[in-house]
Amino acid sequence: MPSWTQVLEELQGYKRVDALDFVRRKYLKEFSDSTGRNVIAYYSGWLQKPGSGNAELSDDDKNGFMATIHGLDRNKGLDLILHTPGGNIAATESLVDYLRKMFGNDIRAIIPQLAMSAGTMIACACDCIIMGKQSSIGPIDPQFNGIACHGVLSEFRHAIEEITKDPNSIPIWQVIISKYHPTFLGDCENAIRWSSEIVKGWLMSGMLRNDPGRESIAERIVSSLNNHEDTKTHSRHLPLDDAKILGLKIMSIEDDFNGEFQDRVLTIHHAYMHTFSNSTAIKIVENQNGIAVVAHLKG
Repeated sequence: MPSWTQVLEELQGYKRVDALDFVRRKYLKEFSDSTGRNVIAYYSGWLQKPGSGNAELSDDDKNGFMATIHGLDRNKGLDLILHTPGGNIAATESLVDYLRKMFGNDIRAIIPQLAMSAGTMIACACDCIIMGKQSSIGPIDPQFNGIACHGVLSEFRHAIEEITKDPNSIPIWQVIISKYHPTFLGDCENAIRWSSEIVKGWLMSGMLRNDPGRESIAERIVSSLNNHEDTKTHSRHLPLDDAKILGLKIMSIEDDFNGEFQDRVLTIHHAYMHTFSNSTAIKIVENQNGIAVVAHLKG
């Protein structure tokens, strides 16, 4: 299957205005034909268009999934190819609920490169996660407007410790703490608890459902993914081996599948990366039949 450069050369060779769409959809169809399963690619262009503001997962994305799932033979299951920085927890919970109502537990998450934050949460809700040596998931610790909830709580605890030791530091800490809304601390605590609870529930009813120790394994996974002390930063990249150690059901795209499967997935990934680099597209939800909902940058 074509590499990054070969996909680009193929795109440049087509004398048609829809070359980007044509190439993506061709390889999605070939992948679906090879597996006998439905395929939906959920892709964000945040790497090519940083700071665009509308690259994250939102409630509007469900419209894309509704459009792409309509008419599919749901008995064939779903391979969900994920490349996303994450997004809103409520939208994520709603989307997972919808996907499970459509396909039950017959959903495989395929991560060619990055599925961070809420993307990791979605992957945890699937029957298994397929990753490669270049793939990463990330922590699920929630954020509000780019502010890590764990970081806020840690800062408050640090302030209390410092003020207890030295009351003269109160004016300094007042300036720092005053930037937070009075109810923000409680909101952060609730968001952390919420993300942990829903992911634990998805793990127990999904990929760990047949494991007799599913509750303890799910708790360990969630504790690790939602622990700011260990992960240090919300953008931490956790590769395949680390994901396996956590207890997640990870399949290696190199070891557990034939080379054709890996090549097809990476070719699809290259096609999406070229689309974001050479168009105004910022987010795409697309199935193997060419049905797509594409969000573009405004302006």
